[in-house]
Amino acid sequence: MSAVRHIAVIDIGKTNAKVALVDLATLSEVTLRRVANAPARQAPYPHHDVDALWAFILDSLADLNREQRIDAISITTHGATGVVVDARSELVLPVLDYEYGGPDELAPDYDAIRPPFSETGSPRLPLGLNLGAQFFWQQQSFPTEFARAAAMLMYPQYWALRLTGVAANEVTSLGCHTDLWNPWTGDFSALVDRLGWRELMAPVRPASDRLGSILPALAQRTGLDPQTPVFCGLHDSNASLLPHFLSDAPPFCVVSTGTWVVSMAVGGKTVALDPARDTLVNVNALGDPVPSARFMGGREFSLLTEGSAQSWSDSDVTAVLARKTLLLPSIQQGSGPFPHHTTAWRKGEAIPPGQRFAAISFYLALMTATCLDLVGGDGPTTVEGPFARNQLFTGMLAASTGRAVIASEAATGTSIGAALLASNQRAAHGKGQTQEPPADPAWAEYIISWRAAVEAIG
Repeated sequence: MSAVRHIAVIDIGKTNAKVALVDLATLSEVTLRRVANAPARQAPYPHHDVDALWAFILDSLADLNREQRIDAISITTHGATGVVVDARSELVLPVLDYEYGGPDELAPDYDAIRPPFSETGSPRLPLGLNLGAQFFWQQQSFPTEFARAAAMLMYPQYWALRLTGVAANEVTSLGCHTDLWNPWTGDFSALVDRLGWRELMAPVRPASDRLGSILPALAQRTGLDPQTPVFCGLHDSNASLLPHFLSDAPPFCVVSTGTWVVSMAVGGKTVALDPARDTLVNVNALGDPVPSARFMGGREFSLLTEGSAQSWSDSDVTAVLARKTLLLPSIQQGSGPFPHHTTAWRKGEAIPPGQRFAAISFYLALMTATCLDLVGGDGPTTVEGPFARNQLFTGMLAASTGRAVIASEAATGTSIGAALLASNQRAAHGKGQTQEPPADPAWAEYIISWRAAVEAIG
C-alpha cells in the first residue's frame, strides 16, 4: 500500500455513532457519517444494537472509500462497555447498556469482592458504570451462557475483532473505571484473578498496534483494499487527550465533551482524588495514569434544551449575570461532583429562551470547572467535542478557572487522536480559538453566587 494518509475512524459514542475520514497531512476531518445510537430495549436486558451499528459501519466505510481511498482504520468508543465472545467470536450475551440497573441487584455481593479505589483508581458507580459489575452480574445471572466464554474484551477491540478476526484488549478502556485494571502496576486487578477471568481476557496490546488487515469478505463488501490495516483502538476520552499529550507542554487540561464531560489534568497540582465525587484515574494511550473527573454533561444539555431554542444575544448574557439566574446541580444524579444534589433553578422561572440557554451553558461550565479543581487542573484547558462550539460555555469555563480555554476546531474531538494511532506523527495539531477569562467583574460575581448556592445545599 501507499503511504498512510486517510484514516477512517469508527467512533461509537453513547448517543451517536460516527465514522470520520481524517487526513493525517492536515490533521483534519475530511468528511463524517453519523447515526443515532439508541440501545435496544429487548430481552434479556437493554443492550447495544451491534447489528445495526455494524451495518452502519460497513455502509459508511464503503461510502467514504468511494469518495477518497481509505488507507487504514482506527477505532474509538465510549467506556463502561465490554464484550464476552465464544470460540467462534460470537457474542455469548448481548452487549449490556451501562445505564441498565440490573448490576445493582447484586451490588452487596459485588461490593464484597471489588478492589479498593487505592488499587484501581475506579470509584464505585451505580448501574453498569463499573464494567466489572456488569461482567459479574452477567456471570451470576446467565451462568450457562457465560460458561461458553472464550474471550472477554473491551468495546473498541470488539469492533476490531469483527474487522480483523484478532482478539485484543487495550489499557485506556481497561483503565476506565472498570475495577479490572491497576493503573500503577499496569496489570489486571485482583478482581480479575478472584473471579477466574485472567485466562479469558484477550491479550493486552498497545492502542497503536496494527492488529491485522480487514477480513477478505469485508474488503469485498466495502470496496476497501484487502490489505487495509486495522489498528487496536482506544477509549474516546483518551483519544481526545492523545494529540495534546504528544504535542503540548504540561501543565494542561483537556475536557472531552459528548454524552459525558470528562476533565483530564496532565502535569497539574497534586491532589487527593475523592471517589465519592466521581473522580477517577484514567489511563492514557501510553499506559500512564491521568487524574480525571466527569459528569453526564452532554446528556444534561440534551434534557435541558430539548425542544427549545439554542440561540442567545449579548443582552441575554447581561441579564443572566445581573439577575444571578442560576441552575444548580445535578440534573443527572448518581454521578458527577455532586451526585446526591437535586437540581434547582434560582431566579430562573419563566425566563426567556436566550437567557435560559445562557444559564444552562454557564451551569455546564461551572460543573466542568469544579471537576478540573477536583483533579488539580492547571495550565490552559482545551475543550474537545460539541461544547467547544458553545462560546458561553468556553467563556464561563475561562472565567471560573482563571485560565485560558482553547476551543478545538475538530468537529469530533476523538477522531484526530484515534487517527494518530496509525501514524508516527508528532507535529502539533490544529488548535482553535483561545478565550481568556473575561475582564467584566459581573462574571466573577456570578461564579461566587453559584458556588455559594451549591455550598449552601451541603
